Amino acid sequence: MPCGANDQQLVMSGKRYSEKMPDNKKSPMLGLNAQLSAYSKQSRDRNPDLSTAYDALVARLDSLDRGEIGPKLGEPMPNFTLPDEGGRLIDLQALRKSGPVVVSFNRGHWCPYCRLELRSLAAHHDRMRALGASVVSIMPDNAQFTADYAASNDLPFSVLSDMDLGYSLSLGLIFWVGPEVQRLYRDVGIELEQYQGNGGHFLPTAAKFVVGQDGLVKARRVNIEFRERMEPDEVVAAIENLTDKA
Repeated sequence: MPCGANDQQLVMSGKRYSEKMPDNKKSPMLGLNAQLSAYSKQSRDRNPDLSTAYDALVARLDSLDRGEIGPKLGEPMPNFTLPDEGGRLIDLQALRKSGPVVVSFNRGHWCPYCRLELRSLAAHHDRMRALGASVVSIMPDNAQFTADYAASNDLPFSVLSDMDLGYSLSLGLIFWVGPEVQRLYRDVGIELEQYQGNGGHFLPTAAKFVVGQDGLVKARRVNIEFRERMEPDEVVAAIENLTDKA
């Protein structure tokens, strides 16, 4: 469903969920986390209950994290074979044959923070491709939703469906949203059951990994605080570092 650059809308079971996105076209040099922070402040003003629930959720997850979830630097990145938005199976091992791979774990097509992140990655995609790297986004939504999202946003990379969060679970990168966030999502029309095809109410942890051609993790960022993300410039720098050592 095509939508304007700053007016993201999703129709779900007769309800319309609207997000007014920050206009990054007016501030093209604004970094990703500055955009995320600006959106977070706007969101807190519009929906303080959801922002407060997010604060509690992040605090709960942060208390359990010791910086140990997900593959570490220098460790192998487990292989995946996942369908893209067109139903084609994409294999990490095959991607690595042509260069480094940037693997971005995103909460879903509906998530405004993920949309800002993927838009920012798309803006830097040519720089990454020039260095021989490829980019994929992994989210738990089925292809019905990822296909529309990728097409309407002209993403230059694949969006893969991690159905039932099997791959994310194998990396320890999932969490239960809890009853309060479930209730607030229902109130605003975010229907995880419909997007994911199950009633588990689990989401992946926002994370990004730069994987070398040897299959090892060269850079990573796991964001328990999902309203923050790894800057694209950091991703490019990590890829450049691999190129310099080649």
